This record gives sequence, structure tokens and C-alpha cells, in this order.
Amino acid sequence: MSCVKQSGEAATGLPGSDLAFNAYSAMQPRVPGQTPAEARNGRRVKEAAVPPQGVYLPNNNVLTPQMRSPEYVQMSNAAAITLGIMAGRMHRCGCTRCLNLLLTYPEGCRANCAYCGLARHREADRDYADRNFIRVDWPAVPMAEIVDKVARSGDQTPFHRMCISMITHPRSDADTVAVLKAWTSRVDPATIPVSILSNPTTMEREDVQRLRDLGADIFTVALDAATPELFDRTRGKGVQSPHKWQKYWEILLHARDVFGPQKFGAHIIVGMGETEHEVLELVQQLVDLGGHSHLFCFFPEQGSLMDHLPATPRDQWRRVQLARYLIDYAGVRVDQMSFDAEGRVTGYGLAPAEIDQVITDGVAFRTSGCPGKFRDDVSACDRPYGDSPPSNIASYPFQPNKQDLRKIRRQLKIPVVQG
Repeated sequence: MSCVKQSGEAATGLPGSDLAFNAYSAMQPRVPGQTPAEARNGRRVKEAAVPPQGVYLPNNNVLTPQMRSPEYVQMSNAAAITLGIMAGRMHRCGCTRCLNLLLTYPEGCRANCAYCGLARHREADRDYADRNFIRVDWPAVPMAEIVDKVARSGDQTPFHRMCISMITHPRSDADTVAVLKAWTSRVDPATIPVSILSNPTTMEREDVQRLRDLGADIFTVALDAATPELFDRTRGKGVQSPHKWQKYWEILLHARDVFGPQKFGAHIIVGMGETEHEVLELVQQLVDLGGHSHLFCFFPEQGSLMDHLPATPRDQWRRVQLARYLIDYAGVRVDQMSFDAEGRVTGYGLAPAEIDQVITDGVAFRTSGCPGKFRDDVSACDRPYGDSPPSNIASYPFQPNKQDLRKIRRQLKIPVVQG
């Protein structure tokens, strides 16, 4: 099994795929169906009560073992390959620099986000540990085994960062603390810093403070949707999910106060129906607060309520990537930029030579996320092919070469008014 396994194809040829942007009216999720009682809350897994036997590789053709955090966590295929948990190769990547860990329970995530492969509505289709997430499977591994492997690698570890991803579950807060304690008991957080991808729905300020006190370095909130309306449509009442925009912002502001400047941020998915101007206004708001934005290119995740919709057109994505980088790292403000009637970027607020140099540098088009050890604007969390197939890369998990940059320049195809 490879970390470049495609969970659904790119949306070439789907309705709307010839547009220069994904409009709000074209990006309506399906309505979630009713889950049979016998499939709810992990009932199949809990009734079968199959004991786990070490590492579990997702397999929808067998009874899923009953695995729970904090004893077990799931990790991305890229992390599993890098750690030596499973065999495989990554296209043009030797390893990933971030050890992404995901809490796991038979009941799964109790939220129902429209774009997510882990969503609650999939209970009838797949047990939680067998569901794809950001295009790949996530093997389940005993936490003690992970800690032991990383601790034994010492200074030779390939990882620049570890991230604990919470889910919407009653045990999520307590078990995040337990996983963090297990990690820091053996691995110095000064050697491999820890990020928290939070679940604000179940958290209060004291939960944020506790994670900081226990050694977490960066705290992020997955806003994902760029506007309140889009959030409600994809993460809240629109899909029978518990999340609220106001609550997410409440926890994000607590993170700003507790973790401090440059130590908090938000995930944003580009191309779910927002305009480029709307998402870049949000990027600017985060920068003004002292934080950073981490961008994802919308991809129709197989099994999600949006798997019938088009992936973000590359020209839309590249414009937002470039503009976001300029706001986050080059001191350009969104109000210096220009936009057309559809909210698309037409000017970046810099002279042509300066724009050309940023494009040539290539970092703007790499995966964005929590920083590693190379430079502040290069993410440790490189998420190889988490938002695109390797045949049409959205977020480069490596430094783009000259051929890549020629392609990127072609994708930045709307005429730009410079200055």
C-alpha cells in the first residue's frame, strides 16, 4: 500500500470543472442519509470485540479490531512509511517531516463534516479505523510502539514535528493529554516540537492552557471553511454536525492568548464555495492576530458528502497560495491587492520583479503548515499528496524544481495587474 493511493480521482470533467473558480452555488454537499441502528456508534466493532494485534492496516474486508486512544492512535501512510511501520514509497519524497497522529475510537468522530472521509455518516459504509482521510488510509499503531521507535532514533529522527489530531469524541480532550504525556515522557519536545490540531467543540480555555503547560508548542484550529455561512453548510447544521463558527473562534482566540504570537493558526480549505477575496481576508485577519494560516486545496474525498463535486481549479488555488504567502511572510496586505467582480486576485500589490522572485523561490507553492527546522516558511507538516494526486500536485511536499515552476506559472493564468 502506498501513501500516494488515490481516494477518488481529481474532478476533471465534472460539472463546473471548466470554471476558473468553485462558486458557492456549485458546491452544495449531499444531505446525509440515515444510519441503520446496527451501525451506529461503532456497534459492529464493539459487539465483535476483536482484540487488536499490534499494528492494524486498514482493511474493509475483515472485522476491525476494537482499538481506542490513548493506547492506540492512527497515523498517516506517509508517517507509517517514514517510521518503518509499513512498506511503501512516496513519489519524489524520501520521507515526511511530521509525525501526524490521529485519535481513534470504535465510535469514531461524532461530527459530520461534509468534505471529510472520517465523518459520522460513513458508519454504515466503513468502520472508523478503515476510513480514508485526506486521500489516504491511516494505520492504527500502539502509542507505546511509536514512542519507543522515535525515542530510540534520537538525533537521527527524520521528524521535525509531531502533531496530535483530535476528533469530536467525549474522550478526545483527556486522551490528547494522555498521548502528549506519553510522548514527552520519552521524547524531548525541544527536539521534536508538538503541535495540537484541536477540536474546539469539546474544549474550554483551561484545556488549551493544559496542553501548553504539558509542552505543546503550537495550537491550531481547523476552521476549514472561510466564512460563517460556508462553515454552517459544511460543518454545522447544514450536515447535522455539532460544530459552530463562534465556538471555533472562541478557542482560536484563547490559543492566541495562551500560546502567543506565531504559535497558533488555522486550517483553511480553498475552493469549497468562498471567493478568493473572502479567504484572503481571513488569512489577513489571522496574521493581524499574530497567527498563521495553513491552506488545503479542496479535493473530493471518496465517501464524503462532497465527493461528487469538482476539485479546486489549479488557477484559483495558485492565486490564493501566492497571495497567502505574500500576506503571511512578505508583509503584503490584502487591501494592497486587487480583485475582479468574482473576487479573484488580479493584482498582488508588488512590482512584477518582486512577484517573479517569489514564484522562482517556489516556497509559496509548498504545503503550508506548522514550521520545521529548515526555515520558518517551510512546513514540517508536508502531507504528501493529501490534497491532490501526484499527477497534478496542489501542495508540493518538496521544493518545486524548474519544470514544476514552469507548470505553476502556466497555472497562474488570469492576467495580473501588477503594483
